[in-house]
Amino acid sequence: MPEFGLINRYGKQLTMLPDQIIRSKRKTLSISINENAELIVRAPNRISDQKIQDFINEKENWITKNQSVIKARAEDTAKDKNMLLYLGTLFPLKTDNDAKKISFNGEEFLAGLQNKEKTNKSLKTWYKNKFKEVAVPRLFYFAEKHNLQVNQVRIKEQKTLWGSCSSRNNINLNFLLIMAPLKVIDYVIIHELAHTIHKNHSVNFWNAVEEIMPNYKEAKRWLKENGYRLRTL
Repeated sequence: MPEFGLINRYGKQLTMLPDQIIRSKRKTLSISINENAELIVRAPNRISDQKIQDFINEKENWITKNQSVIKARAEDTAKDKNMLLYLGTLFPLKTDNDAKKISFNGEEFLAGLQNKEKTNKSLKTWYKNKFKEVAVPRLFYFAEKHNLQVNQVRIKEQKTLWGSCSSRNNINLNFLLIMAPLKVIDYVIIHELAHTIHKNHSVNFWNAVEEIMPNYKEAKRWLKENGYRLRTL
């Protein structure tokens, strides 16, 4: 077991330890913080433990800041334990002994007596169906209005992406976006539609997005700051 967290070559006492080190044939060091606020290091096979620890020490401020953000997010999620997001608003989730499936009456969600796994599965089905109902017509509305060609549209749950557009103009959309405000859903739709013309994130791409949605930066910011809230199921 490597002796991390001792003293570096500058004589500084180190207390920040990696939770996991993944060695491979890569040439450079990198660090990341996972959803549990754990520090993950990816390192070349032959690099020394001391160099890894020195690298961690150099990035200490960045690590501390990002771990704090993730821990704060976890606390926020815990506070909203019995609440569900729908179109940017939190609604209470209540138990109804007679309910056979998830329902929403405009003020609260109702679920039958079942374990958390089954409730989450039912919720995802409800969210997916509602996303198809709300979002897909908006995609075709924007596509037709701005004369943009779309091949196929697929609705799915993606771990890291909110949407994507293939070289053949097949668009994928993450149905968990139904938890976000409608302007955020529109932004992701418009973002992917702009990729039917520009297969990159060039200035021309962002100009195309702005032409359709002048205030897109507000929605983009909301998704960056609150996207984690949509992945709590």
